[in-house]
Amino acid sequence: MMAMPISCSAFRRAALALALVACGMPAFAQDSANQIASNQPAGEVVLIPNRVIYPGETIELTALKQVTLIPGKHKPDAVATRSEELQGKIAKRTLLPGRYIPSVAVREAWLVEQGAAVQVFFVAGGLTITATAVTLQPGSAGDFIKVRNSDSGKILSGTVMADGTIQVGAS
Repeated sequence: MMAMPISCSAFRRAALALALVACGMPAFAQDSANQIASNQPAGEVVLIPNRVIYPGETIELTALKQVTLIPGKHKPDAVATRSEELQGKIAKRTLLPGRYIPSVAVREAWLVEQGAAVQVFFVAGGLTITATAVTLQPGSAGDFIKVRNSDSGKILSGTVMADGTIQVGAS
């Protein structure tokens, strides 16, 4: 039996269908403007991408669309509903247009990048020791990361502070 060659457009349709099924649930929604004009009972409001947002990309409000869910449809738990939850965050995975944005699919922007030179502080009572170190991993404010002391080469762990410095504790 001879296999039939698959056409390029049929392959693309199959790949798109597979991607849509594998990448999350669609948001059953309508534009908020249509909701007001139709005098239907108000549904839950969610934010969805209006274009593809790629991993590592900073999420901007222009890439999002506010929609009202069709009455009777409820959003899954842990999806972004407010612009404050998404503005300036970084996509951890590809976010597709018309799909919910799970809270776990976004992260804070890195305050310190991997390989950056940073100031490290050790504070104990009235004693403060300062050193220069190189970050071994990126981190946001409050993250616990590893750094390498530039003078001694010793690896330390510390907390990223809001000003981009690292505070280490006694080990």
